[in-house]
Amino acid sequence: MAKTYDFPSDLRAGQEELHQVRAELSALLKRLPWSVEPLDGFSDDGGWRKVERPASPGWTADEQAEVEKLRRREHELAVFVSGHRFWAETGPTDRVEARMRLKHTHETPPPGEEA
Repeated sequence: MAKTYDFPSDLRAGQEELHQVRAELSALLKRLPWSVEPLDGFSDDGGWRKVERPASPGWTADEQAEVEKLRRREHELAVFVSGHRFWAETGPTDRVEARMRLKHTHETPPPGEEA
């Protein structure tokens, strides 16, 4: 039977928000043009595979600000989660497994709660 961990609620909440921020940032980056600055398109078939990019209008100031805001929040949350006091209270041999389980806690309800 797999070991279970009693993660503090603030750590669970931080990890969940980190998942949400990363998903939001990923979706935003997929919608934005490939280049932050306006650039001409290009085609290069001299390498081992052909690379093509259409012309990029660049990102607007609002788009750049939104990406920066999400990246800053992602960094804050990653620092919070990785530096949480829980990890000092977890034995060195259990930390990797506990960290992997924390990454998937959003898929299961917390102990004592029903789905």
